[in-house]
Amino acid sequence: MEYVHLFKNNGYFLALDVESGSFHMLDEMTYEIVERMQDDPGSDPISAMKDRYDEAELKEAVEEIKGLIEDELLFTKPEPETFVKALGEQKHVVKALCLHIAHDCNLACKYCFAGEGEYHGERSLMSVEVGKAALDFLVKNSGSRRNLEVDFFGGEPTLNFEVVKQLVAYGRSLEEENNKHFRFTLTTNGVLLSSEIQEFANQEMDNVVLSIDGRKETHDRMRPNRGGGGSYDTVLPKFVEMAKSRDQERYYVRGTFTRNNLDFSKDVLHLADLGFRQISVEPVVAPEKESYALREEDVPEILEEYDRLAAEMAKRIGTDREFNFFHFMIDLEGGPCALKRMSGCGSGTDYLAVTPEGDLYPCHQFVGQKDFLMGNVREGVLRPEIAKEFGECNVFSKPECSSCFARYYCSGGCAANAWNFCGDIKGTYNIGCELEKKRVECALMLKAAEADR
Repeated sequence: MEYVHLFKNNGYFLALDVESGSFHMLDEMTYEIVERMQDDPGSDPISAMKDRYDEAELKEAVEEIKGLIEDELLFTKPEPETFVKALGEQKHVVKALCLHIAHDCNLACKYCFAGEGEYHGERSLMSVEVGKAALDFLVKNSGSRRNLEVDFFGGEPTLNFEVVKQLVAYGRSLEEENNKHFRFTLTTNGVLLSSEIQEFANQEMDNVVLSIDGRKETHDRMRPNRGGGGSYDTVLPKFVEMAKSRDQERYYVRGTFTRNNLDFSKDVLHLADLGFRQISVEPVVAPEKESYALREEDVPEILEEYDRLAAEMAKRIGTDREFNFFHFMIDLEGGPCALKRMSGCGSGTDYLAVTPEGDLYPCHQFVGQKDFLMGNVREGVLRPEIAKEFGECNVFSKPECSSCFARYYCSGGCAANAWNFCGDIKGTYNIGCELEKKRVECALMLKAAEADR
């Protein structure tokens, strides 16, 4: 097992103590010492290296490393039995809902997992009654949890915006008497974004997610309207205004890269150069039969692209061109609790998706797959065995995860991706794993670059 993950990135020699989360910037000599101690714990690095380095410096470095080991900041041993026991005793409450306000869309995105917003069913809009029942369900099943998350999702939720407004008002009416606070999010493709919607979102939405893939040719290739024309020119000015109106905070422009744009760092930088400061561009997840799907042979090129993006971001630190890239964001001092780091997003337990008819699924990516239908907002969870199965998903229940250095950052990965590629929610989507490991390395390199300023 790799107790310390050693890696080099953009000129930095770096070490992550996997179990403690301690992160160390090293010089080349110390990097080699740690590497030797990991590969052969009984060896004497001083004897092996004194012909190339000053012996006094070697001894000083070894003593410092031994101090870190004593303080459990290097070569910290995992205690999986303790963690597995704690995970088994964890009490779950529902704290987040993805409300499918509209199973309909005014775009025809080629990579849409929801089948152009219909989730492989019929077009439908959520009624106020179903939405209220969903919020009641959330309050009832949230235990003592005060802050509750609700994402207005689709399809395209602005197709049913009057219901969004009524549900926000209803949610606010529940807060005081139930000692709850709703944090609302709106995810939109921007086609119907208006000054009215923007004003309402800025007043009520803790976050907005704005779907745009990057450069015009990239975006229009995969996100056409129903008539086949591009949507970039329609949505871009609205998104620029929305981001500006929120002072470049509490939003993300969220894109998807495919095999058609493996040079996706150019799309990220295009968005940054337009003035967006909160950016997420994520890899498409699609069956290999699709021409735009990522393939194993694409992985080396994608990893290099992440490195290129990280290098450019490092140059921009401290300038007015600096921006956040979602997948390179790591909190080394705070972040999720230990149990959260081991068990991921909480799909099927803490987080559920609600269809326009009020059916409950483990998350938005399982909607429409009847094997995962858990119940409905009026009667509650009728198939607790599904929740139990998802609750047992963690980094120690997946063989590939238990020995991976990035396990506490990806938390075992996406259950839907595992199901779609392996037929098992405890399986592993290999391409996703390789990309996540590189993203963690780039994120840590950027922390080093920031500290080096």
